[in-house]
Formats: sequence, C-alpha cells, structure tokens
Amino acid sequence: MMLELPEAEVVRRDLDKEISSRKVKEVDASGPMVLFDGFSTRKAVAAKLVGNKINSVRRQGTTLLFDLDTDETMLIDLSAGVVMRRNANKDALEDDTVLVVTFTQGGQVRMLAPADTENAMRIVATEALPDELPRPTGFDPIDEPIPWTQFGQTLRARTGQKLYDLLRDQSFVVGLGPVYIDEILHAALLRHDRVADGVTIQEIRRLYRAIVETMHNAVKYRGTSLPDDPFTDVFGNPGGFDSYLEVYGRAGERSRNGRGEVQKMKVSGNVHYYCDYQV
Repeated sequence: MMLELPEAEVVRRDLDKEISSRKVKEVDASGPMVLFDGFSTRKAVAAKLVGNKINSVRRQGTTLLFDLDTDETMLIDLSAGVVMRRNANKDALEDDTVLVVTFTQGGQVRMLAPADTENAMRIVATEALPDELPRPTGFDPIDEPIPWTQFGQTLRARTGQKLYDLLRDQSFVVGLGPVYIDEILHAALLRHDRVADGVTIQEIRRLYRAIVETMHNAVKYRGTSLPDDPFTDVFGNPGGFDSYLEVYGRAGERSRNGRGEVQKMKVSGNVHYYCDYQV
C-alpha cells in the first residue's frame, strides 16, 4: 500500500503536537548518504540540525515540512515507504532506522526507510520552497477543501477522463491511492469508468461529499492498516479505519452496508474493489 493522504496527515498532526518548539541536541544520520539530498557527509546533516528549534510541522501532499528557526525547512518525503517514529532516548532502534534526532528535552524523533530509498530528506531555505517543492495543482481535501461548485467545474473540465484515473491524478486531487479511491467511488455510488464530463449535478455532489467525508473519517480513525502492508503511526500503533472499509480488500464478502457483494477487477494496473450497484 502506498501511503495516502490521511496517513500523512495523522503523522503530521502527531509530530506537530509532539516536537514543535523543541530544540535539537544531537543528530545521528546513520543511513546511506543517498537518503540525504544535498549532503555529502553525515556530519554535514548533523551540523545543519544541531542547535536548531523545530517551530512547526506542516504538510504538502505526502511530504512533511519541518520549519526550523533558521528560516530553513527540512523536507521528508513519506511517499517512498519512509516511516516516522516518536521515541524515548532509551528505546531500542528499529530495523531500517536511518536518522535519529535527539532533543534537549522530550526524547527523539526517528526516521525509518527501506534500503533502496533515495533523496527522502533535504533542507532548503524556507523562502525557496515554492521552487524547491512546487505546490500540486490538485486540491487537498484535508488541508485546503474547495467549494463543491468549484470542484464540479474542475471535474467537468476533464473531458473524457475516467473517474478512477482522475482521482489518481495529482493535478486534480492530491494524495489518493487505491484504498481511498475505491472507498470514495463506492460511497458516491459511481463506477470507475464513468467519464468526468458525463456526471450529473447530483453525482458531482455525491462524489465531493464522499471525498471529504472519507478523508475526514480516515483521519479520525487514524489511517488504514492492511494485513499485507500495515500503516503505523509515530507511536507504532496501527490505524483503525480498516474496520470501516466498505469494499477495499473485501472481494466475495458483503459490503458493510449490506447492500451487495464486493467484486474485484483490474483497473489501470490496480485491483479495484466495487459493488454492482455503482452506476
């Protein structure tokens, strides 16, 4: 499972609450240097962070932005399997730990990454962020929701584009992957292959509501943890939204609302879960 928008927001909220206003005491950048974009040595990574205070933790798509008091921002990309952890100093290191940041008060934050991860972390001047990390043109339904009327205008302008592919398109909406796309289409009672400019006003409203409510509920229940690729939060706890999934991963079962049997098919290279009453 790729990390999707709700999981990134859960991580952001926890870290913002846990480490904002904390000062960095020590840094151990033990991972391979290909992880640290723009740095040639591990000492250089440490030198950039030690003595700094983290003012806040923001998010842009699935990238975390740690604002430092030197008018710089540390960027950590969660999309490539990177996991963030909040730890006490005495906690044993987990496998794949590549960066440990120790604070003067209040323990550590750690970054874990698969062995083949590259360019997951970098530090840039905050004023250069628009160039270093261009904002996606798609809307963020958690951070920057738009009016449903604007959503509808944007949707209908995508002539001939199928809804499944449109929901994957970062220029339309950011951070959605197979899990939440299937849940959103089911909640909106829409087939994956409906074309964007062919939906009715009522269907536009249903789709908009399905996106906003699915994202809200997924964050509320702290993300989705699937058996084959479980998401865990910064404390190592699994998400709880999988108990509320209507269709994803449930082929052959009844949807939780009991209206029909969940089916599956291949769509755009992914296994797509749906019910036959979606039209």
